[in-house]
Amino acid sequence: MKKLTLAALGLVALAAVPVSAATWSDTFLGYRTGPAFREPGYASGIQKQILSLNYVGGNTLGSNFFNVDMLKSDSNDPINNTAPAPAKGAQEVYVAYRNNLSLSAVFGKKMEAGIIRDVEWTTGFDYNAKNTEFAPSVYKLMTGPTLSFKVPGFLTLGVQYYKEWNHNSFGGFNGGNNNVVFDATYQINAAWGINAPIGPVAGKFKGFAAITGAKGKDGSTVDTKIETLIDAYWMADFSGLLGAKKGTWQIGPGVEFWNNKFGDPTFATTQDVNIPHAVVNPRTLTGMIALEYHF
Repeated sequence: MKKLTLAALGLVALAAVPVSAATWSDTFLGYRTGPAFREPGYASGIQKQILSLNYVGGNTLGSNFFNVDMLKSDSNDPINNTAPAPAKGAQEVYVAYRNNLSLSAVFGKKMEAGIIRDVEWTTGFDYNAKNTEFAPSVYKLMTGPTLSFKVPGFLTLGVQYYKEWNHNSFGGFNGGNNNVVFDATYQINAAWGINAPIGPVAGKFKGFAAITGAKGKDGSTVDTKIETLIDAYWMADFSGLLGAKKGTWQIGPGVEFWNNKFGDPTFATTQDVNIPHAVVNPRTLTGMIALEYHF
């Protein structure tokens, strides 16, 4: 807890650095859904409805990103509820914030070469909570360098120091802990939003990817593995059909891939589980449809 407090104070100190007013920004309300999301402990696919509020803005010192996802599962991912069947699906909130500080602005010298547009320093946090019987409550902190590339849109690639704390209601049963302080590790992450029209249809290829290193043992004393998460979409701009400004309304297909979710090893079925105290943890590969309203 002391380490968490110190890290949080570090973030507060960073937030206290004077910043310029935003010179550009994009905010949208989003909805996406897919039929085959997966969760540890459940072998069946899960349909989720996801509402999002997303903001990204830039100024002379860099950029800020903030996102809130509110997720609702179907009954294959049940709420922690002792009421009689039918079971209701769980609800979840996920919050992410990133600040990208331009080192060109900090040092007053352009740090560009070839396809590299800038070198940035990224600092951020994630928070997650869900009302299942497992009752996860996740805090993540990360900081490290990021490269920004010259593309028609944006593309970033970073390597960050990563630290995670989590709570769960099951860990103590197997000689582990309900409150877990994971080992510090690395995270390699990318984010992109690249103009990608198809014929006369204006469109954008967008998404993110994160590879998180093994982070020691989980709450049930199972060794964690390298975790890979990718969300990618192609979004068509259909604003003109509604008489709206370009970029206002976007819709398109997407895909999510998630292996070793939360760092726990992937096991597709209970018969595959061959590690003491591990549970079924199917790999996620699901199609999605997404809708965004930008304002």
